[in-house]
Amino acid sequence: MSGQISVTQKLVVAGMLTCFTSSQGLLMTASKVGGKYPYNVATIPLLAEFCKLMVSLAFLYKEHKEKGHNLQITTAWSSVRLFPIPSIIYLFHNNVQFYTMAYVDAATYQILGNLKIITTGFLFWIALKRHLSRNQWLALSLLTLGAAVSQVSGCGNSMLSAPVLGYLFACLSAVLSALAGVYTEFLLKKNNDTLYWQNVQLYGFGTLFNAARLTYDDINSPAGGKFWLFDLTEGYNYITWLIVINFSFSGLFISWIQKYSNTIVKVYATSSAMMVTAFLSIFFFDLEPTLQLFLGISIVCISILLYFMPGDLPASTGLVSALTSSSKTLPGSQHDEECGKLK
Repeated sequence: MSGQISVTQKLVVAGMLTCFTSSQGLLMTASKVGGKYPYNVATIPLLAEFCKLMVSLAFLYKEHKEKGHNLQITTAWSSVRLFPIPSIIYLFHNNVQFYTMAYVDAATYQILGNLKIITTGFLFWIALKRHLSRNQWLALSLLTLGAAVSQVSGCGNSMLSAPVLGYLFACLSAVLSALAGVYTEFLLKKNNDTLYWQNVQLYGFGTLFNAARLTYDDINSPAGGKFWLFDLTEGYNYITWLIVINFSFSGLFISWIQKYSNTIVKVYATSSAMMVTAFLSIFFFDLEPTLQLFLGISIVCISILLYFMPGDLPASTGLVSALTSSSKTLPGSQHDEECGKLK
């Protein structure tokens, strides 16, 4: 199937992922009432995982009717047992995102989210032995600088524009995002199984672990109350449901990109959303456009361009090259050799 995926299709999916990602921080901010979430934030990832599972099952059923026994599906336990790992990582990551948004505004959230490029670069280097060029390491350094500059207050008692705990959650989110992304790409490309079957495994375990987390919270809650299943959508409104839909489609787009392109393209798409979020926050949430914010955005933009700039980079590292050559990284001797190092 990968040979049928065109560069245009990959760019379209990356663009759609950018749009969905840019609206995440805005929707989460808009869902607050009195500065707090009126709903249980742990229910959002659960419902999103369940929606992704249902969509994947529907597409898997459709593809099975079309291909029948020609549909490639690996049901061996040695393969299935690997899929709970990213689900556990994403379980923590999805919840950390909400805790981050409790301390920072939408634009800050999106800018700090670019730190995942650094963590992804290090994991590619360490886990998959994918070496980065000098231009790329320079770009990552600029990214760190841009994120820091955007968060320095122009005046006031505090030098940082958000509580320290917000930055700690943002760093944790970046590490978890990179770890989950690199490992998921390894899983999706390790064989020629249909993406829908792989998604069913990912989101099936994701739904299970998120439900287990809510059950654990109920058991250890000193206040008692109803079982989480009976007040699952308590405090929800149409914005909350938009968040669920956003998380669902963002996850589906990400798995598609990781299967047929690579995690770096995914990071590039989500990082581009930073500019959109910052400008929209000015109009929708009266975010004051500070000089530091725009300096940070400018530095981050330069960093992204430098990271994918040809010249010093290997031919396969640029954005267009990554899109065109990604299908070659689907099961083959070279990719299997790299993925084997992760084990």
